[in-house]
Amino acid sequence: MPEDTRNGSGSERDASVGGPSLYLVATPIGNLEDITLRALRVLKEVDLIACEDTRQTLKLLSHYGIHTRTVSYHEHNEMTKAAELVVDLEGGAKIALVTDAGMPGISDPGFHLIALAIRHHVPVVPIPGASAFLAALVASGLPTDSFRFSGFLPAKAGQRRKLLDSVKDSPRTQVFYEAPHRLLQTLADVVEVLGNNRHIVVAREVTKIHEEFLRGRAGGILKQLKARGDVKGEITLLIAKAEEGAAASPSETVSVAQRVREIMAQENANEKAALKKVAKERGIGKSEAYREWQQSK
Repeated sequence: MPEDTRNGSGSERDASVGGPSLYLVATPIGNLEDITLRALRVLKEVDLIACEDTRQTLKLLSHYGIHTRTVSYHEHNEMTKAAELVVDLEGGAKIALVTDAGMPGISDPGFHLIALAIRHHVPVVPIPGASAFLAALVASGLPTDSFRFSGFLPAKAGQRRKLLDSVKDSPRTQVFYEAPHRLLQTLADVVEVLGNNRHIVVAREVTKIHEEFLRGRAGGILKQLKARGDVKGEITLLIAKAEEGAAASPSETVSVAQRVREIMAQENANEKAALKKVAKERGIGKSEAYREWQQSK
């Protein structure tokens, strides 16, 4: 897209904050240097900054010597606060919306305010910047020509497995956020539903001091993280598109319990030996295989 250079470095509209508008300002996802000059200017010039957490935003503002007034706008007061902010906008206020990290509205509060502002014909101006899932995607090594970002995976195992099953044959890279305390169980579900050999990437603490990318087969990464114990930090999980001609083996398309029964019948193996073989096939612990086996009885 050709760059607009009417003002030397952007459009004339950007020379300074103009009339009443809602500015969607991206903030750093870790490294405080990951903020644009435009974002800093807007945060200085608006009348009010609506923050997901005022304490978190004040750290950023203090770092850059910005003293604009802040107000709380988060998921618990979003419905009522959005209406109040739109009243202010209609009264002539210039308001910036920020979240704790990244772009407002992406797995963060913002949608209700943005939609309401648009309905009331208030200009909505995006101020782009850092985004955790985009940073993870471009550094993952997985194809970026076609991808889908789906926010956080469901917390409940059944819903999570159903979603994973829906992308089993997907022709595009799948990108999700995940809570660190659920990551091991989610990876176990990936192995169970998509197979031990599905290529995945776990991006942890992107742009922060302990940034890490784990790239490889689902079973191997699950085993690696299990050996560590607790997993901490912000997590982005990326799942490679289905490989052409690489259909899952029969052992990966059935449940743990079904596979245990198959091995016991086909190989005349006892329960313990069958469980050990299934755990090895799927890259999961014997105790986890045993638990799923018991739950099926």
